[in-house]
Amino acid sequence: MSLKEKINNNYQNSLKTKDKAEISTYRLILSAIKDIDIANRSGPNKKETDDSDIKKLLKKMIKQRVESIDIYKKNNRQDLLEVEQKEYDILSSFLPKQLTDEETKKICSDLVNALGANSIKDMGKVMGELKKNYSDNLDFAKAGTLLKELLNK
Repeated sequence: MSLKEKINNNYQNSLKTKDKAEISTYRLILSAIKDIDIANRSGPNKKETDDSDIKKLLKKMIKQRVESIDIYKKNNRQDLLEVEQKEYDILSSFLPKQLTDEETKKICSDLVNALGANSIKDMGKVMGELKKNYSDNLDFAKAGTLLKELLNK
């Protein structure tokens, strides 16, 4: 079952359970997927929307939610924070579990040692390996910050 089908099935189930938060979140996701479908059909490089396109979309949406959650925490907006947190939880459920900070740090340091990277000039090489091996479950913003620290020593 494709990711799009899973999302659609969950949307149908949320309609049956009448969970308003889930319904609105799934509608938001499905709408964004339709936008991608349209863009993929109308561009010069016509292609079908696949799971990797949807994963990129979900990661982008999750990043937006994380930023909003931080803002709402700073401004003590508990009502809005709960809505964003619920959306974040739903969006995250469709992606593989993200690595923790400790796991990310270990992977980065191991890869720096394995590739013999010793300056910031080697960061692209290390990031390329990370993207090749951990594209689904690694937060590259965190990894980039960690790599800068490791390579600037």
